[in-house]
Amino acid sequence: MSIIKTKGANVISWSSVAGTVEKKGPLGDFFDIADSKDDRFGKDTWEKSEAEMQRLALSKALEKAGKKDCDVDFLIAGDLINQCISSTNGLIGFDIPFLGVFGACSTCAESILLSSVFSSYAEKTCAAVTSSHNCSAERQFRFPVEYGSLRTPTSQWTVTASGAYVISPEKADTYVTVAEVMAGRCVDGGITDANNMGAAMAPACADTIERYFAESNLTPNDFDYIVTGDLGKEGSAILKELLKKRGLDISKVHRDCGIDIYDIESQDMHAGGSGCGCSGSVIGSYYLEKMKQGAINDMLFIGTGALMNAMSVQQGCSIPAVAHLVRFTSLH
Repeated sequence: MSIIKTKGANVISWSSVAGTVEKKGPLGDFFDIADSKDDRFGKDTWEKSEAEMQRLALSKALEKAGKKDCDVDFLIAGDLINQCISSTNGLIGFDIPFLGVFGACSTCAESILLSSVFSSYAEKTCAAVTSSHNCSAERQFRFPVEYGSLRTPTSQWTVTASGAYVISPEKADTYVTVAEVMAGRCVDGGITDANNMGAAMAPACADTIERYFAESNLTPNDFDYIVTGDLGKEGSAILKELLKKRGLDISKVHRDCGIDIYDIESQDMHAGGSGCGCSGSVIGSYYLEKMKQGAINDMLFIGTGALMNAMSVQQGCSIPAVAHLVRFTSLH
């Protein structure tokens, strides 16, 4: 069985940090912290700015949980920048054992998955943190934004945001727990276009969702939402088509973080948002707040990641992807 049932993996706090464009989007009021000026967060390089977002996010999550560094057993974090320097530089000031992870845009789900297993089976308190920054990611994978290069209709906008979660065997008044997790498999759909990550990630997402329902004997209609992060418009349409061919219809309950975070038309975001900070901030603001309020009781979150780097793109390699699943349930 690929599904791991977790018990006592309670999400006792979460926080989100967002950039100026994200603050102006539909979820702007849900973010804890936002830059109001230039997305630099007081730093002189974009990479330092992203690191600062992680520091702010974890500090806020610890504050909400009423915890100090010494109360957390493991810090599990990752980001998009080479060797995850946003995580190491941003979180180096916290006196917590560090585990760095990379799952591209699936990093939020991956870090929550690992934290939940530690919490459930080792009774450890963990912090899961991730981030992305439009300016740091664009110049690593495509072109510096100063070039003003044109974006294709299928391209997604790398979200400037960070999300942090504290997961613990302790109970809290958030009433949110992780009930199950499932790690994804690497799937290569043969997509070579780095400007169409939704198409690259959709097959991996379909694989994880199909495996989950085959093992769990549940149906999509057993959930309030099935939230993907982040396929955008292009990938979401492909995902629903792939699953329909396999006898699964998620259309009534499907949401996508890359679509949720922006007003795609008025903000001119083409296919939507992407990046580790996309689902990291959307789940750690809007969706878990709705669970805390009792408006959502049972939700699947499938974090999707395109596993490419700058060299593989330049060499014209196809883009494998992975999708990790986390089931959040309410304790109301």
